[in-house]
Amino acid sequence: MTDPAVDGPRPLQHWCWRGHSIGFTSQAPEPGSNNTSLTESGPAVVVLIHGFGASSGHWRHNLPELGQHFSTYAIDLLGFGSSDKPCSRLRGETARAGAVGYGFDLWAEQVADFATWILAAESTNLPGHAPSLQLVGNSIGGVVALRASELLIDRGLAPRQVILIDCAQRTLDEKRVALLPWPQRVSRPLVKQLVRQRWLIAPLFRALARPTFIRRVLAMAYPSGANVDDALVELLFRPSTDPGAPESFRGFVNLFDDHLAPEILARLGSVPVRMIWGEQDPWENPAEARQWAKQFACIRELRLLPGLGHCPHDEAPQLVNPILIEWLSATGQSQKNREDRAA
Repeated sequence: MTDPAVDGPRPLQHWCWRGHSIGFTSQAPEPGSNNTSLTESGPAVVVLIHGFGASSGHWRHNLPELGQHFSTYAIDLLGFGSSDKPCSRLRGETARAGAVGYGFDLWAEQVADFATWILAAESTNLPGHAPSLQLVGNSIGGVVALRASELLIDRGLAPRQVILIDCAQRTLDEKRVALLPWPQRVSRPLVKQLVRQRWLIAPLFRALARPTFIRRVLAMAYPSGANVDDALVELLFRPSTDPGAPESFRGFVNLFDDHLAPEILARLGSVPVRMIWGEQDPWENPAEARQWAKQFACIRELRLLPGLGHCPHDEAPQLVNPILIEWLSATGQSQKNREDRAA
């Protein structure tokens, strides 16, 4: 196992979790650098969590800059990126050797264990300075960050802050099915039954996991068109060629009935949450983000970014990175009043 707390930028590394190889990348300020940001509770350790179908590489424009200020780690969730992609087990299926139930609890346990590991290593390398953990998640990575926070609270390792970037609102969930248009409600049972079938899901996945299709999806997700380049297409496409990739895609079926962000936000207590949102996100409605900001006491601030879509951290890192550095550097009470949160 590689020691995670070595300063400086490094290539992809691997960590063994429950017998699975987990990929991650990291960067930290140079030894003796004046850029190391200390929060009121110690040096900041940041974990970046990607969305569905993405990987640690999706933080390509953020990790280098954040790593100049904080010990920053970007992890590949199990089933994605360079991490192992074991066989999926859907709810109601008989357990089989090596199969995993993809979903928010599994990924949250992975992130919580990873955070526990790196916090221990960072504490060893910085004696007398307890590190301050902060989680940043995009899309479903936001829900993973929230659920991992609950697990870490139970361990006495509550994160100092959670930052959500266009967090998944998950209108596909059974608990929100009444909000769907009636054709989707009627066809839903059939769709769920079909996507459970391996004979169907494998060729469907191969048809979708093509560079041309990926570019069409990115054109929707990145309305400005900025940073939709060959490197982005490749980092999304390459993991899809791994033998187990259709299994993690099939595991998405478990998300039809899983944790919802508002449920966790209602339980989160005193852990501060801040949100960044692209105003042109085609999938996650910023109006709901405004409602969350008004409804949940843990949410300290919401910043809406005009003209940007579902992945503003990659679409416009020149706008998002300064916000992240500001928030990660000073995690006390927001300078803004509660009434300003949804502005």
